[in-house]
Amino acid sequence: MNPHHLTRLLDALKAADEGIREQATAELWHTWFHQKGVAGIERLVQSQTQLNGGDVRSAEAELTALIQAQPDFAEAWNRRAVLYYIQQRYRDAIADCQMTLELVPYHFGALHGLGLSYMALGQYAAAIQSFRQALEIQPFASVNQRLILECTAQLS
Repeated sequence: MNPHHLTRLLDALKAADEGIREQATAELWHTWFHQKGVAGIERLVQSQTQLNGGDVRSAEAELTALIQAQPDFAEAWNRRAVLYYIQQRYRDAIADCQMTLELVPYHFGALHGLGLSYMALGQYAAAIQSFRQALEIQPFASVNQRLILECTAQLS
């Protein structure tokens, strides 16, 4: 992605206008999912179809094979983190979120997932840090604000 376009999208996430924020959010998700072209998106869709159908093992195998074939495909790491989170494999989810963030440091979805995983493990300070980082990128994401309050309450 063109660095100037990326800067515009990240700035748009902070815009007062909700429509502008939603458009930027959608465009970033589109970019992440389509990073590896048609073949990459087809494999992500295939894994999601398998997961939706209850075939978790095949979904995980598909994502793992995709990651092995294209280790720089951030959204493949992020999708596998989501799968691990659903399975309550929080430490695995954390590892994949961290890998996603190594590849795409502004991936607000991975930061949110990282926070959720830390929260599930009772690591509230780490969760708060992750949600705050997500808010730096998406300051209007009220879900992260609410989760920070929930984690803070757990610490007191």
